[in-house]
Amino acid sequence: MDDLILKQFDKPDEVRNFEKGKFEIVKMPTMTIGRATYKPGWKWSDDVSHLSGTKFCEVEHLGIVIQGKATAQFEGEDPVVMNEGDIFYVSNKPHDSWVVGEEDYISIHFLGADKYAD
Repeated sequence: MDDLILKQFDKPDEVRNFEKGKFEIVKMPTMTIGRATYKPGWKWSDDVSHLSGTKFCEVEHLGIVIQGKATAQFEGEDPVVMNEGDIFYVSNKPHDSWVVGEEDYISIHFLGADKYAD
């Protein structure tokens, strides 16, 4: 293992593209980090569900919102809005998510990036 590794999302190791968004992946020796960029109108159950083969997202997330707003909603529960600056944890309990407003949503994921939209 190298003693120092520098990477940037401008040159990700992998990009998972889907309708109205993308998920960029940077692989480090002990973790995979992701950057989600979603356009207004993006919704997980509409734009990513067909890629994962599940009705809702079943990936555990730990991250921070860099820009914009999005929801996290567990089936049968009220949606929770995640705002710029929020550090979030979402369990792997099936959940949906969508962009709120007319601004792009960008978040960094420190947990679950290796399984997202895979």
